[in-house]
Amino acid sequence: MLADAVRPVYDGPGLSTLVPAILSTPRADWLPASAREARSVVLLVLDGLGWDALDANRTRLTNLASLDGGPVPTVVPSTTATALTSLTTGLAPAQHGVTGFRVRLDGGVLNILSWQGVKPRPPDPRSVQRHAAFLRREVPVVTKAEFRNSGFSTVQHDGARVHGWTALSSLVEHCRRLVEAGEPFVYAYYPGVDTVAHHHGLRDGFYDAELGAADRLVGDLLDVLPDECALVVTADHGQVHMGQDSWLALGVSSTLVDVCSGDGRFRYLHARKGAARELVAEARKEHERHAWVLSREELLDEGWLGPDPSPATRARVGDVVLAARDAVGFVDPELPVEARLRSAHGSLTEAEMLVPVVAGRGRG
Repeated sequence: MLADAVRPVYDGPGLSTLVPAILSTPRADWLPASAREARSVVLLVLDGLGWDALDANRTRLTNLASLDGGPVPTVVPSTTATALTSLTTGLAPAQHGVTGFRVRLDGGVLNILSWQGVKPRPPDPRSVQRHAAFLRREVPVVTKAEFRNSGFSTVQHDGARVHGWTALSSLVEHCRRLVEAGEPFVYAYYPGVDTVAHHHGLRDGFYDAELGAADRLVGDLLDVLPDECALVVTADHGQVHMGQDSWLALGVSSTLVDVCSGDGRFRYLHARKGAARELVAEARKEHERHAWVLSREELLDEGWLGPDPSPATRARVGDVVLAARDAVGFVDPELPVEARLRSAHGSLTEAEMLVPVVAGRGRG
């Protein structure tokens, strides 16, 4: 066990079990009371809105604060690519194999969000993640129009009926119309909190303004949804503020590294041939004051990614993981632009791992 690290939950209340909990009959008893008996459910994912942010701003996030429920743990790593894939498939990362923001494949390191980085061309998304979404049910997905045909959208929810929005009013209207047409479950996604946090950090007016905008979106949805419909709000991860000096070079251990993957706060180090054991020892010596340092075996055998890792998962994770404990990230020499982020996530801290599952009935 890692002291102070938040463990994921893959067999009880947690992000990876949320969609199955909603789609089951009857719905799981750990869901907020207002969602359990509702005729229909709209699940709104506010990317990057960790429980800490919601709880600390209750007095001004009046719509979110009015909802019943509480925090649950997300998956490991606590990052969008992994968490949203677990949310839609209902599987732990160990099963679906999307092991981070950037995943090592035979042809290179694939950026899951942009679907770039592998030469001569990126792989078919269905070869990277083969599992069906939404328990094989036909579910409408309301997301940004530009995401409709992306590789990551295929990974998350291949075959879903996608309704693209270009403005928040359209997101709200799509949800209203789908519920009115009799859809029992609607999945909606809003990336604003995460985007603003990455660009501006968590300590200025831009982030505060974005939290207010997300709260108004929740209010707008509640205002148009009928009483027999529940709005369930969750997130994929929380955030850690990153200062100018938060990004750290790998140091001496970099000489033992063939390539990096993962996220700045959950950095996989893939060792040069024959150097895995030496890399584990050197990484511990160099980085344990800032991070939990795990070998591949510790990461998988202790169940951080879930039970029974698939062969693909075993091949994709690094020989070493640097899971940041302090407010730091580890620079990938092949992706120095990542160090411009003013917030980050991926690791095992409470701020990153706890996300809301809160709900309320429509008031339209």
